[in-house]
Amino acid sequence: TDEEIKASLAARQPYDLWLSQHMQSLPPLTNDGGAATEIQPDLLSTQQMAFGYTSEELNVVLKPMLTTGLEPVGSMGDDTPSAVLSQLELGRPLFQFFKQRFAEVTNPPIDSLREELVMSLSVAVGIRSNLLSETPEHCHLLQLTSPVLSNAQIAALRQVSDPRLRSVTVSALMPVKDAATDPDAALRAAIDRICCEAEEAVRGGAGLVIISDKGVDADHAPIPSLLAVGAVHHHLIRIGLRSLLSLLAETGEMREVHHLACLVGYGAEAINPYLALASARQIALERDILKERKRTGAAPNLNDPRALTLADEAEHHFIHALEKGLLKTMSKMGIAALDSYCGAQIFEAVGVSQELIDQCFVSTPTRIGGISFAKLQSDMLARHARAFPVEVEEDAELTLPHPGFYKFKKDGEAHAFSPPVVQALHRAAQNAQAVDGAINITTISEEGYATYQRYADLVNGRIPTEPRDLLEFVPAGEPIPLDEVEPIEAILARFSTAAMSHGSTSSESHVTLAIAMNRLGGMSNSGEGGEDADRFKDERNSKIKQVASGRFGVTPAYLASALELQIKMAQGAKPGEGGQLPGHKVNEEIARIRHTVPGVALISPPPHHDIYSIEDLAQLIYDLKQVNPNAYVSVKLVATAGVGTVAAGVAKGYSDVILISGNNGGTGASPLSSIKNAGIPWELGLAETQQTLVLNGLRSRVRLRADGGMKTGRDLVMAAMLGADEFSFGTAALVAEGCIMARACHNNTCPVGIATQRGDLRAKFPGKPEMVMAFFRYMAQEVREILASLGLRSLDEAVGRADLLRQKEADLPGADLLNLSPLLGAAKMIAGNAIRHGGQANKLPAEDSLNDQIIQDTKGALSAR
Repeated sequence: TDEEIKASLAARQPYDLWLSQHMQSLPPLTNDGGAATEIQPDLLSTQQMAFGYTSEELNVVLKPMLTTGLEPVGSMGDDTPSAVLSQLELGRPLFQFFKQRFAEVTNPPIDSLREELVMSLSVAVGIRSNLLSETPEHCHLLQLTSPVLSNAQIAALRQVSDPRLRSVTVSALMPVKDAATDPDAALRAAIDRICCEAEEAVRGGAGLVIISDKGVDADHAPIPSLLAVGAVHHHLIRIGLRSLLSLLAETGEMREVHHLACLVGYGAEAINPYLALASARQIALERDILKERKRTGAAPNLNDPRALTLADEAEHHFIHALEKGLLKTMSKMGIAALDSYCGAQIFEAVGVSQELIDQCFVSTPTRIGGISFAKLQSDMLARHARAFPVEVEEDAELTLPHPGFYKFKKDGEAHAFSPPVVQALHRAAQNAQAVDGAINITTISEEGYATYQRYADLVNGRIPTEPRDLLEFVPAGEPIPLDEVEPIEAILARFSTAAMSHGSTSSESHVTLAIAMNRLGGMSNSGEGGEDADRFKDERNSKIKQVASGRFGVTPAYLASALELQIKMAQGAKPGEGGQLPGHKVNEEIARIRHTVPGVALISPPPHHDIYSIEDLAQLIYDLKQVNPNAYVSVKLVATAGVGTVAAGVAKGYSDVILISGNNGGTGASPLSSIKNAGIPWELGLAETQQTLVLNGLRSRVRLRADGGMKTGRDLVMAAMLGADEFSFGTAALVAEGCIMARACHNNTCPVGIATQRGDLRAKFPGKPEMVMAFFRYMAQEVREILASLGLRSLDEAVGRADLLRQKEADLPGADLLNLSPLLGAAKMIAGNAIRHGGQANKLPAEDSLNDQIIQDTKGALSAR
């Protein structure tokens, strides 16, 4: 029996005795009292500048973490450029070039909230013994309860006297003078030195190698910690020594959850974020100073026990937030133990050259090329020069930059939904209502369309933020008259609004979108929160009903009211996590529809607990088609490396539609680390899915739909050429009905009544169905004009025509490093009779089922009743 087998294995060796005799441990997290930070307050800003900190990060990311012990939550998705396209003067951290991967359908994610009991951040460090034998020496390790080390803990590690746990510190600093002559030679030489010193330490018997960037000064710049850790990790693997040591990082660069996940994922068993800890303590003390001054008019003594206690608490909260965030990140890929995540490289690089991958991040997917050592060295030196200027004005105060990465700031990071773009869309939608009056689906007023074109010109002419911005059209033939192109209503039939629940949005906003799409002949999506049954019989009904992991609001009537049933496997803004509705947005109406209790936060589990394979998903598809035989079934996936293979399985499972969502889609509430660092642009996922389905002869069985930051007709035609038959819009639709991008959805304080349940704010909702209708009609007209200019008569003629796209020359730093040919690989597939677009329905096989037999056998008895 199972019990007998386990008992036999457990009794094979005296494992408990070995552990008690040989396994060592550090004491639990101790209060450092600030003494071990070794960074004086007057030097803190200089160090922060050298490591690329921003004042925005300190306020938006660190402050909530040290206050609540949880990572910060945001909303509305990420509309900033991919890191490689960022035009910030000091560049982006290397961490931001790596996107978290996640499980969808197969190997499902774990619920890190409800299943935390089976997860562990414990890690053992030291020299690993032979995997194929069992001896007491296998237990001769040091057990850590967490990969995040306080300053006291890493100091204690250095003092361990056990020879097998001896530590050697390798400096990850680069002399600035070495970089004077060559754009990348100094960084390459520094990486080679670090690898050689780590190798020497291992061959000398060290069990712990600490990669440290402490000691930054005017003559030494810090090497990106992820680059150093990854390089050493893979160097030791190449020479067969990696199992003979544990790799630790002592870095000032790591300051948030994604940074921690990257360092662990690329081989670091433990990390001491000494500068982030010092920053957390300083923020807590500064906050206390302000409070004390308001209360007494005098500043408190920072050395008194009370002040030190506050700093200790802030540090503890910050570490706890990092740990909770790391558990969540691990759970996205279904990984329960830190040992399994360490070195697993569960990331995809976007904008990193193959050269850099081959040396430091071996086997990490990177499809479009990007930065190499030269760019990293340039950014390092720029940050260092800002921290240690050659000429310093007397009494000059060093100020950290505020790039506007999380929220738009004039002259800061570019945002696709910048205030000028939002205002232009508002004018287009509102002007259309005034000019067109009662909206006529077949006519477009010149004045209203001219207003829309000014909006489209702003969007299409912006600084590139996504791969599609670096593409241009190639005509299929001579331009044709506009009246030869399919009508607006044929294009509108391909439109739908993205899944936004009644709960994350107000009833007024949700209903407005439904009415608009029904009048246009498109479809609105209920989202995962259910829908009031009173809406099922009129134009307020959402034609797409979503079925998510929490099954909130899912009833037989809900399913029967749909023309399409959508199975949500992942969400673009936070793949690998469940939907999140804060408790303050769960009023009595929302609770009634979702069959829950008012005021209780609703977080759907990351996995569907009845779906652990493609076969399980096929069963749910079958069940939904039995419940509502007249409805199509769609499956929502998120773009990531390998999504094409998953999509092929979904097509074989008889889904009618496959939705590929991009990472910059919106959300009502999500951890900021997920919004900014999970998933990839839909262009990459859509192109891979199209190519995979065509190559496997499955393309005709499903319709492909894309969403994630689409704004204009140009985006649509590009998506069609990369494989999309249909298109969904979330944020753009909300902006059309009045959203001002306040990014306060998660706070229930939306000032225009869209993403709130507060009655006083909902009364300010400005939207009307006609505004949304006009926006989509104008977009469809733009699509028609683009098709006419390319010599195409319908979107069907454009679908899958990647040969009608090419990469354009872009005089922009970063853009010249990219190679988008992998997106255009489908161009080779259109020769011959390859089917490149989808049909209408992926019907279940015509065979007698047990259900049908039971119905036939019982029909007489049921009719008699």
